[in-house]
Amino acid sequence: MNGARPGPRRESGISYIEILIATVLILITLLPMMDAMRGATMSTAAHEEFAIRNAHLRAKMEEVLGEPFARLEAAASAAEQGGRSFDQPSLYTDAPGATDRRVVYLSYFDGDNADNDGDPFTGVDPGLMWVRTEIEGTRLAVESLVYR
Repeated sequence: MNGARPGPRRESGISYIEILIATVLILITLLPMMDAMRGATMSTAAHEEFAIRNAHLRAKMEEVLGEPFARLEAAASAAEQGGRSFDQPSLYTDAPGATDRRVVYLSYFDGDNADNDGDPFTGVDPGLMWVRTEIEGTRLAVESLVYR
């Protein structure tokens, strides 16, 4: 043996600088991802609220469309007492103060525009009624026509 000592060996492993750089890179990529997740969860909540309101609104429309035409005519006539029936809520409207109050409008409808004025609420066709349900204070609405 010659008594010589081997030179210093290079240690293998992760240095403090490498750990620090890796941590910074993870943080840099993690923050935008967390922002994206926050937006996704907010969007999910908004969609869920929309879906519930839409189902609530469509249930009211189905209820009204299931009524006999004579009852719809009576409700439209009652609404006309306060002005034009398509501007006045009908008797099918939910009570004031109800959560997501559904407002229902009824009016006779001019489907063939025989009077050539372009107004669907003048020169009405007998036996054709316009129905609109909306949730008060929102732009969510559904419209349909009913034929006797």
